[in-house]
Amino acid sequence: MIVNNEWRDYEIIATGNGEKLERWGVYTLLRPDPQVIWKSEKPLEDYKGISARYIRSSDGGGHWEYYKPVPDNFTVKWRDLTFSLKLMGFKHTGLFPEQAVNWARMIDLIKASGKHINVLNLFGYTGAASVACASAGADVCHVDSAKAMVDRCRDNMKLSGLDGVRYIVDDCFKFCERELRRGNRYDAIIMDPPSFGRGPKGEKWKIEDNVFDFVKLTSDLLSDKPLFILINSYTTGLQPTVMGNILELTTKDYKGVTEADEIGLPTNEGIVLPCGCSAMKVFK
Repeated sequence: MIVNNEWRDYEIIATGNGEKLERWGVYTLLRPDPQVIWKSEKPLEDYKGISARYIRSSDGGGHWEYYKPVPDNFTVKWRDLTFSLKLMGFKHTGLFPEQAVNWARMIDLIKASGKHINVLNLFGYTGAASVACASAGADVCHVDSAKAMVDRCRDNMKLSGLDGVRYIVDDCFKFCERELRRGNRYDAIIMDPPSFGRGPKGEKWKIEDNVFDFVKLTSDLLSDKPLFILINSYTTGLQPTVMGNILELTTKDYKGVTEADEIGLPTNEGIVLPCGCSAMKVFK
């Protein structure tokens, strides 16, 4: 398990009974978490100062229940970077704080490379990884099929006073096929594929069925002397070693070291909450 302990604007206060109590800046949220199968010492909803709670419905959806005013958009900082948050559907805020462990690693690799780095961020969501790479001096191509998420990436870049990002609203698979035909190549590739999803024209995606072919396709987009490739997965049942094996098999023509592990977040209870897995191959 690997974690990043640099957060000042985020913390997990307590966990239990399928939920986690978190502080995001000045706001305290209570959200469901499928990994929290243990019981809490006291009901988390009894904690004072909760701003909002996400309530699941019987049909699988849900809604936010507000106890205090929460603005439509608010911000948190990590290091010198600023990210915009919004309470969205299906419990999300627009940021995955456990990913700070990868932001830190990518920043270090880009800065230590001693050369100009072109990064391709696929399934880029609201762009925290794009912001991190741009802050290290890289040029970034940010791709996501949802225009609203790409627009949020633009906002996050502006909040941190950064530029150097090419924004693409497209199906990631089709975009990569076109990039191959155009002869474009990248020194670093990041991907955060969903468990399930659809492209802008209804293209179906299921990670167990599609991720190997997709990683194979993206490996053909690597430059002659690439820096790294990173896969994130939140899919229950896909172990870190699975992601690591996929990287090894699809990039075997490039020498490097592959590391795969769970990523998590420390809690004020003295435990670590698992938050998915990552696999990265750093090329030599």
